[in-house]
Order: sequence, then structure tokens, then C-alpha cells
Amino acid sequence: MARITAGVTSSHIPLIGRVIDTDQTDTPYWKPVFEGYEWTKEWLRKEPPDVIFLVYNDHASAFDMRIIPTFAIGCAERFPPADEGYGPRPVPVIEGAPDLAWHIAQSVIEQDFDLTIINEMALDHGLTVPLSLMFGQPKAWPCRIIPFAVNVVVYPVPSGRRCYKLGQAIRKAVQSFDEDLNVQVWGTGGMSHQIQGKRAGLINKAWDKRFLDRLADKPEELAEIEHVEYIREAGAEGIELVMWLIMRGALGAGVKELHRHYHVPASNTAVGHMVLEAGSG
Repeated sequence: MARITAGVTSSHIPLIGRVIDTDQTDTPYWKPVFEGYEWTKEWLRKEPPDVIFLVYNDHASAFDMRIIPTFAIGCAERFPPADEGYGPRPVPVIEGAPDLAWHIAQSVIEQDFDLTIINEMALDHGLTVPLSLMFGQPKAWPCRIIPFAVNVVVYPVPSGRRCYKLGQAIRKAVQSFDEDLNVQVWGTGGMSHQIQGKRAGLINKAWDKRFLDRLADKPEELAEIEHVEYIREAGAEGIELVMWLIMRGALGAGVKELHRHYHVPASNTAVGHMVLEAGSG
């Protein structure tokens, strides 16, 4: 059967995509950001997944005020990169895993989570930047990808508790799929940042690091963080971190931290990145 072997977290700062696309990764400002991903690049070469279940949020590219799904799973064969106002990024088309995606949708819905099933959508920096950070600039992405969009832009947004439980449902769904597949679950977004208002540029290193410290061993504590704490302590966009809890819920018990990277600033954001080995429970 399919198995979840690892979880990966990463910020998905849009400017990082621009830096990669214009070959500026070795500049003094950006080099420390990208150095933190070198370990993961090598690890992925040694431990390549067959499928990545990639949790991200759309930034008004596929969805707008006409339709706002709380959770949306992409079940198509392929997905193009989105035009976010300056043309699509020069990255490969994302090849989907429709058989597994439809299976996950059915299993998770039967576990009483309502998902929106999407068969046509363009994917923006929320998904393509993490792929570029981990895989560089290949002619084709080295594995299939299931995009899973979470609304963390327009309130009401899902709670961390709901996201953590959803991850547990996704784990059960993957493990019941009868094809032998190595599946990784990625949670993207964050860490602390705010891009507007009087607190624009807010970065809370202490709060971020406490979140990282608890992700492997104390996810239940993180699942109880209320929306107001994310906003107060980590900025308006800090709420993106609930997507990491979907990833963590999918890893089970007995998780092992393999790699951690934290750096500020990158643009006006704190960069957080972890690699976790899935547990057996």
C-alpha cells in the first residue's frame, strides 16, 4: 500500500521565486536563505518521493471572492503555473496524481471532512516556490504532485485543530491506497510576517522558534493555538502556519526531526523550513 514517509515545511515567499528565476541566489542578501535548503536537496536526491501531497494557499490566482473553498484538492492530470500579474513563472507544468487524489478525496469526505474537488486550476507561488527551493530549476519536476489549497486569506479560516485532524484523515486515506507509493506531505507558508498596515514587516523570532520546537513532539499543543494568537504574535499572515499542521497530522506518532532552517529576513518575512521523518503510529 501507499505510505507517508516524510513531511517537509517551507515558507513560500513570492520574491524567492523571482530571485531563483533571475539567478540571484548567490548574492550576499539571499545566499543564507538558500544555503538552508542544500541539505534537503541532497536528501531528496537520496530519498525521492513518488508523490508529494503539497498543502499551500492560493493568493487570488485560482480563487477569488466568487468562490472561496476552505479545503480544495486538485485531482487533474496536470496544472499550469499561474500568471500572477507578470507572466507565469518559468517552471515546469505540475503533473498530478489523479488516482491517488480521487482516492484521498473520497476517503477524507467519508471521514466527514468537506473538500472541494478541483479539476482545473493554475498554481501560484504558494506551491511553485517550495518546489523550486527543494528541486532547483529542472526541465520537469521529479515526481507527481497533488495540490491541496487551504483558505487562510479570507475569514473565516480553519482552525489549527481542524487542520491537524484533517492531516490525520489524510494519513488514513493514503495508507488505504493499494498502490506501492512513497508519499511525502509538504506544509507551506509562514513563518511570522505581516505585509500591510502599521505592523508591516513584523517578525517574531521567539514565537517562530517555539513553534518549530514543538512541531515534531508536541503538535497537539500547536493545534490548540487560537487564531488571535497567530495574528497578535506572528502577524496577519502568520495564520498560514495552520497548513503546517495538516502536514504534521499526516505523519503520525514517533516523528523524528531530520533538518531545520530558520532565517530572517527574506523580503519582510521569516523563513522557516523543516524535514520530518514520519512515525509508525
